[in-house]
Amino acid sequence: MSTVFSESGPPEPAARAGRPRDTGIDGAVLAETLAALDDVGYARLSLGDVARRAGTSKPALYRRWPTRQRLALAALESRIGRVTPPDTSCTMCDLAECLGLFVSAFEQLPPGVLAPLLADTADDPALRAEFMARLFDPPREAVRRTLSGARERGDLRTDLDLDLAVDLLGSFVHYRALFGHATTTPAEIETVVETLLQGIAADYPALYREAMGHDVDAEPHALHRP
Repeated sequence: MSTVFSESGPPEPAARAGRPRDTGIDGAVLAETLAALDDVGYARLSLGDVARRAGTSKPALYRRWPTRQRLALAALESRIGRVTPPDTSCTMCDLAECLGLFVSAFEQLPPGVLAPLLADTADDPALRAEFMARLFDPPREAVRRTLSGARERGDLRTDLDLDLAVDLLGSFVHYRALFGHATTTPAEIETVVETLLQGIAADYPALYREAMGHDVDAEPHALHRP
């Protein structure tokens, strides 16, 4: 080991540089974690099995993700990806498309994983906050941005409680995602949006007329069919 000399004392050992992190392992591990979740579910997920699948070691996994909860969170976040809200200036269209993105994000996750993972965070406030930040907040923020833009255009009531409106739409998705008892069709999404807008729109009939005659780049849905 090389040494460095101090002007005021005897020579001291030089600091050893740490081994650089192999970022290529991360993608392989997250992909194999998702494969394991698809195959065996969350309850039987183990870091040892994931390490074997990814061709790496358990210590390498523990350095990155110290618990299986955090490994599962990172993997699920990678599958959801970014949720970018649409912006066609048609409030009814945008909300229907945005809620569809919200539903699609959670339908990509392996079944039966969210509920036990959420339960695993119950006694750890920091882990629960990480669960929300990684999985639930991004699609919720997309809905919030869509509602906020609609309110700024004057399409929604000025006294709208934005957080409550986000929760009303989000709870529909969260309930089905957590319990997995039913799929969500585009027609149901539009019914939810129409029902909510009837309570929060500044002029619901005007929004509906606009949606019926509005051309958008997105895939046509019931609001834009004859």
